[in-house]
Amino acid sequence: MRSQSPQGNIQTVIGGIIAAAIILIASNSFVIINPGQAGVISILGKARDGALLEGLHFKPPLVSVVDVYDVTVQKFEVPAQSSTKDLQDISASFAINFRLDPLQVVDIRRKQGTLQNLVSKVIAPQTQEAFKIAAALRTVEEAVTKRSELKRDFDSALNQRLEKYGIIVLDTSVIDLRFSPEFAKAVEEKQIAEQRAQRAVYVAQEAEQEAQAEVNRAKGKAEAQKLLAETLKAQGGELVLQKEAIEAWRQGGAQMPKVLVMSGDSNSTVPFLFNMGDLE
Repeated sequence: MRSQSPQGNIQTVIGGIIAAAIILIASNSFVIINPGQAGVISILGKARDGALLEGLHFKPPLVSVVDVYDVTVQKFEVPAQSSTKDLQDISASFAINFRLDPLQVVDIRRKQGTLQNLVSKVIAPQTQEAFKIAAALRTVEEAVTKRSELKRDFDSALNQRLEKYGIIVLDTSVIDLRFSPEFAKAVEEKQIAEQRAQRAVYVAQEAEQEAQAEVNRAKGKAEAQKLLAETLKAQGGELVLQKEAIEAWRQGGAQMPKVLVMSGDSNSTVPFLFNMGDLE
């Protein structure tokens, strides 16, 4: 069996190198962008216009790089400090839900670079500025009593500031709202004073109601006495008075007499009670 010539060996090696180069070029000529992603092609270090959305895309081999950005909803917590309209210190922590605009990822790549840079250099400082705008519109007490309005103004300011950077704010939440110790103490003292005032009002109302009840009872008693007097003046009133005297006797616990002798005097209204046992 005759061995392969040196020239044949060289051709085989060259053929292998060419095949490997073709495979390498082919594998570097396409990129797949998955759902929830957007890509930016940079050719020799220069970002090319037009974002790559989900799907298969051709890219110049060997001289291009694709940066892939997550465009799904993301969440970051950002602290902020400010002063209110009455110059009281106030601080807060915000949870910001946002996503990147897929059509503006090229501009993000050129100006900010990575997502980490975007958060630290854009979202954090703009959150601080938006909170300053919202807090300066109201007093520290209004920041507590009108918290929903504070958040509304903050959201509006933050959306306007981040929109131009290709950042879409979906929602914000106030995780924590903190005040100076002096204000916290003042709020506590005010609440105690309000509770005492409410208690005083309640006691006054209760006294007024009790006084009115006494008046109503007095009126009712007067009406009852008036009705009783009219009844006694009418025909048969003597019998009513006699019945009342007998009931009073019973309620006093005394034993009823064995003999009841009515007064013969027509003007007398009280029965004459006579106990036969006394005679014995």
